[in-house]
Amino acid sequence: MAELHTGRLVLRRWQDSDLEPWAVMNTDPEVREHLGDLLTREQSDASVAQFQAEFDQRGYGWWAVHLQATGEFIGFAGLDPVDDDMPFTGVEIGWRLARSAWGQGYATEAALAGLASGFETLELPEILAVTTATNLRSQAVMRRIGMTRDAADDFDDPTAPEGPLRPNVLYRIARGVSV
Repeated sequence: MAELHTGRLVLRRWQDSDLEPWAVMNTDPEVREHLGDLLTREQSDASVAQFQAEFDQRGYGWWAVHLQATGEFIGFAGLDPVDDDMPFTGVEIGWRLARSAWGQGYATEAALAGLASGFETLELPEILAVTTATNLRSQAVMRRIGMTRDAADDFDDPTAPEGPLRPNVLYRIARGVSV
């Protein structure tokens, strides 16, 4: 799964040219609002190195997302196994976009491509999505792509400090559910 193409986006492996705009995103307080502390350039670069290593190991992961029309890097999207310290297991879908890309349907478009890849190529039986209880924008994307939430699955993120980042919601979608 080297690349995915949608009507407006390309989801692809990371390139050196992505490091600078990714680092800028990771210093934007609005982009990081539901994620925690801002990242230094070194932390940001290290995250890309980790994304690349995990992609090499598994054959899937977090893709860099750019606009087909201009080649502009706008964020990331993809699939990743749930962290071991979570109270559930599976593969989650996620996305993070630069503020300039918000409100244009790109997250939904990228997420639908990720779901299709997860179900058709990886043959996953189910895909999960997790976010903070206060991240209403991401929850709206989860609903738009056909995911559903059972409040009984909501949890406190054991890796987050006490505060607004700790309460999380869990959305799910099974293979075969049409959007």
